[in-house]
Amino acid sequence: MTLHDKNDALAAEMMAIGTAAREAARPLREADDAVKTKALMEAARAIRDHKTEILAANARDLKAAKVNNMPAPMQDRLALNDARIEAMAKGVEEVAAQPDPNGRELKRWARPNGLDIARVSTPIGVIGIIYESRPNVTADAGAIALKAGNVAILRGGSDSLLSSGAIHAALVEGLKGAGLPEAAIQYVKNPDRAAVGLMLEGLSGAIDLIVPRGGKGLTGRVMREARVPVLAHLEGICHVYVHEKADLTMARNVVVNAKMRRTSICGAAESLLLDRGVLESHGLPILQDLAEAGCEIRGDEAVRALFPAAKPASEEDWQTEYLDAIISVRVVDGLEAAIRHIEHYGSHHTDSILTDDETAAEMFLNALDSAIVLWNASTQFADGGEFGMGAEIGIGTGKLHARGPVGVEQLTTFKYVVRGTGQTRP
Repeated sequence: MTLHDKNDALAAEMMAIGTAAREAARPLREADDAVKTKALMEAARAIRDHKTEILAANARDLKAAKVNNMPAPMQDRLALNDARIEAMAKGVEEVAAQPDPNGRELKRWARPNGLDIARVSTPIGVIGIIYESRPNVTADAGAIALKAGNVAILRGGSDSLLSSGAIHAALVEGLKGAGLPEAAIQYVKNPDRAAVGLMLEGLSGAIDLIVPRGGKGLTGRVMREARVPVLAHLEGICHVYVHEKADLTMARNVVVNAKMRRTSICGAAESLLLDRGVLESHGLPILQDLAEAGCEIRGDEAVRALFPAAKPASEEDWQTEYLDAIISVRVVDGLEAAIRHIEHYGSHHTDSILTDDETAAEMFLNALDSAIVLWNASTQFADGGEFGMGAEIGIGTGKLHARGPVGVEQLTTFKYVVRGTGQTRP
């Protein structure tokens, strides 16, 4: 097969996926909540029933990843085990239990001419979801899109192709069990990167929205090349600021959790700001805790003077999402300096202040324009499940449509329903 023939074959394959998705959009939009809930409960059951097949597929993906020298944090994202599969199934059940986000009357009013106008929530339509190593995103994304009444076209990374394919098969089993079109959740099995390009072009108008979930390389490409709307965050450069009135015990616990609980997630803290007023009393034990937990510390001059084991931080460190056991640490002169640092270097994802001073906390929460701001809590709570929203497919950091965890409700739009009695416009 020539390159031209190969490209034609891929284009035909992707266009067929787009056509099937568009045809499935109406029956899914019209499906009542009981049917969608049944599909999701059946899918959760199928994930548990097919655990052995999913783990076998994942083992093959992991073996290939090791041969290809995939970095350890990425292997952690790729790996599945009994606990993670159970978490996947529970996540699907939690989505199923949520209220139907569609058909909600967001606002209603009457005009002097008698027209009755309502703004009503409705599905977006067909959503293309592009992600990397985490195969659990297949379950999360498929479930969230379905509950919101949207058709999903899923494209996982080639390194998780077998794992995601096995999980997708369980989702399709759920769709069939509820009598919904199998094309309501499709998985792009072709590993050719050109398939992503075709999705970004919109598959001849079939795709209404693209949601990327992955690193800077993937998200950057999506945002550069997409010809359809994108809902995404580019980076998770999350900060924890230890204010001069922070409780020491709490600060030590929260900082280590924010950085080290799972270093590979977008809500992991990447920069620590220490108030000069508590540099020795709080800074030293916190830095010691991080080092003992296996974290590499990169600090400014004041940090290195206090903690000589720290490596010198460069300008690049303040704007790096490590996704690894590395943290950049800077000493700041008060709350305003901390806010300025975050505004300059942050990615508007998630930022936290640790303090017992309510006035300082409220100033921090109001001043920062991040999608998620926290007071006395770990940045690792930047997650739809922790917000009580069930599974999520990412954190939106843009200013339009959805910000923060992107869950079921965030994958809806609205339309205006106008009821009249024969009115005509003069």
